[in-house]
Amino acid sequence: MPAMASRSGTRRRSMNEINMVPFIDVMLVLLIIFMVTAPMLTPSSVNLPSVGKGTKMPKTRADVIVDKDGGIRFKADGNERTVPLQNLGSTARNWLKDQPEDTPVLISADKNVSYDSVMKAMSALQAAGIPRVALAVKSGG
Repeated sequence: MPAMASRSGTRRRSMNEINMVPFIDVMLVLLIIFMVTAPMLTPSSVNLPSVGKGTKMPKTRADVIVDKDGGIRFKADGNERTVPLQNLGSTARNWLKDQPEDTPVLISADKNVSYDSVMKAMSALQAAGIPRVALAVKSGG
């Protein structure tokens, strides 16, 4: 009787496959998490910070004021009136006819106003060919 029996027929094989089941499980869980949380996000309004130093306001300017509810008011030469978005560009262009060439139009908006409302006002002014459109900011420092 031999002292040790040899096991020549039971050699271990190296595993050269990757088990994909745990990877697929993790991906499905992440997909479900993103699908559930995505509708809960509200990207419509951003609280903008104030700036450290702002430049001095020009003496002659027109102000476009965007209200919290998205309404637009045009203020120039001490007169202020509510203007629909469709007429904002033509109103500003008519006012700029009698002003110096480098007169700016400043957009003033509350920091809780949706970014979309401010961009629509800026886009309407630029589409009307207003050369200088700027955003009014509050000095914070």
